[in-house]
Amino acid sequence: MGGIFACSSKSDCINELFYGTDYLSHLGTKRGGLATIDNDGIHRTIHNLENAYFRNKFEPELGELTGNMGVGVISDTDAQPIVLFSHLGRFALVMVGKINNIDELVKEIFTQNIHLSETNSGGPSPTEIVGTLISLQKNFKEGIKYAQSRIKGSCSMILLTEEGIYVARDKLGRTPIIIGKRGDAFAASSESSSFPNLGFEVDRFVGPGEILFMTAEGVEQVEKPGDKMQVCSFLWVYYGYPASSYEGINTEQVRYKCGAALARREDVRADLVGGIPDSGIGHALGFAHASGIPYMRPYVKYTPTWPRSFMPQNQKMRDLVARMKLIPIRELIENKSIIFCDDSVVRGTQLQDNVQILHEYGAREIHMRIACPCLIYPCEYLNFSTSRSTLDLAGRKAILHIEGSETKDLNEYANDGSDRHKAMVEHICKKLKLTSLRYQTLDDLVKAIGLPKGKLCTHCWDGSSFD
Repeated sequence: MGGIFACSSKSDCINELFYGTDYLSHLGTKRGGLATIDNDGIHRTIHNLENAYFRNKFEPELGELTGNMGVGVISDTDAQPIVLFSHLGRFALVMVGKINNIDELVKEIFTQNIHLSETNSGGPSPTEIVGTLISLQKNFKEGIKYAQSRIKGSCSMILLTEEGIYVARDKLGRTPIIIGKRGDAFAASSESSSFPNLGFEVDRFVGPGEILFMTAEGVEQVEKPGDKMQVCSFLWVYYGYPASSYEGINTEQVRYKCGAALARREDVRADLVGGIPDSGIGHALGFAHASGIPYMRPYVKYTPTWPRSFMPQNQKMRDLVARMKLIPIRELIENKSIIFCDDSVVRGTQLQDNVQILHEYGAREIHMRIACPCLIYPCEYLNFSTSRSTLDLAGRKAILHIEGSETKDLNEYANDGSDRHKAMVEHICKKLKLTSLRYQTLDDLVKAIGLPKGKLCTHCWDGSSFD
């Protein structure tokens, strides 16, 4: 998915930029980058994060960066920030999202006799494409609006210019941007959890399609938000940090509500409730409080050296990380009936390994409760997982097994309570060797978040969307 951060201060802002971007590390997979601007121009540094943490890579270079304005990024796509020199002036650009019509946009740029750089992946940089589209117009405001109008998918961006910082949320608000304020500075971040330890208070949530111009003196609206929004629901389920809020709704509170909603439908009286660390813990606590079944930790996470399992790009390494970072506690597993809460089942490979370990440690029953509906459709907007094709999904694998071939008629499988949905869940349950498996209903998830369904992107569960 990725995350972006920016700061404009009346004094040097390098520490704020460094720590604010570091607080987005849970969102990224590949690269990190910082850019600042001073009288000598734009200064940029980019590092690969696949085998290292952001702090370890960037801390030695902090003394080389200066400036009162800067942008940072944790990227799961191309190397960022990019720096462009155009008739608009020099600027640095960072972005998050997913562009689904890159080939179409490249052809449009080529008709203007403009060239693009080739990246290590063999194609043009999505961020450079966005920057080039912006540069086709007469000013930054019109350039951002034009780029947003041409992009199919999702793109939130921050531009560092010589005059100030432009902050622009994607046109349907799928990826949040939050503005923070303190006495001498303003900041923009993908996550509000970047703010507290840097002394910022949440000032406002950028609206869908809204464009702001930020300096140390204040924040000016240069384009009003649109009237339609489809913010990603999965932010509250999994991606978002527990201390973060989107649209004024805290992530951890939503996870408690998700767990409580699962508990209200529960008919199993287990010995304990546990959560798969980390994001499954909030769901499990909500479940335990609502059900009266004690919360315990049959699995604990070893954090000193093992990163989040989605970070390594190699599947073999991801599987190794997923297994090694969680340590089982035999005394809490052996001969126990356990309800386990987790945020989701994507491929199911990690969960299958975890369940196998529970069997090896003598669990009597393993009841898995998932905090969101079954994932059926690949994400088209946020690079939820760059290697996730349709048939990677555990739900689609089950559907293929049931149907015998690929089918486009998925409505009944997405409909909780239908015969096809029950058959899909039963197949996944058997595949994972669980005693029972239950997913959250979409209605209960929407209620837990607290926004109208029309303002939430639920595409990966029910296929609904609008552009």
